[in-house]
Amino acid sequence: MEAGSEAPRLIVWLAIVFFGSLTCASSEFHLVGGKDGWKSGVNYTVWAANQSFHVGDWLLFRFDKFAFDILEVNKTSYDKCNGQDFITNITRGGRDVFQLNESRPYFFICSKGYCFNGMKLAINVEELPSPAPSPSTNGVFPSNSLNRLCIRSLLLIITLPWFFLMKMY
Repeated sequence: MEAGSEAPRLIVWLAIVFFGSLTCASSEFHLVGGKDGWKSGVNYTVWAANQSFHVGDWLLFRFDKFAFDILEVNKTSYDKCNGQDFITNITRGGRDVFQLNESRPYFFICSKGYCFNGMKLAINVEELPSPAPSPSTNGVFPSNSLNRLCIRSLLLIITLPWFFLMKMY
């Protein structure tokens, strides 16, 4: 392979990274609990009241994985601090993310007894407000296709370097 043939590939890859990041710009990461993270003694109701959650956003839970866990539960289990019939166990390694894929209320608890001391989070996720339609785009990217485009762009961003490394491109 010629030495100068890598430059066009790099330019294409950088363009995909740039435009892929633009399509995902509407998603936000929310560090649950702010600088305090996910731990006992934090008022998550006050924290959540100062946030706006939209479809496509991510929650980032930072916590001690040996002391705490994170379970997505329904409203009844949230109210009773019951983790037995959880929807999703988010706990992985202490710095865990969860994407908000639907417009609906979400409920999270720590099932290791700390929920009774307030270690629980209830949020309401809304659709991202639509920008005023512009004559040039005329609504080309409805929210569902924007999320799919974002996922596809991120997959491209992740897989393209392998093509460069493996010289398969």
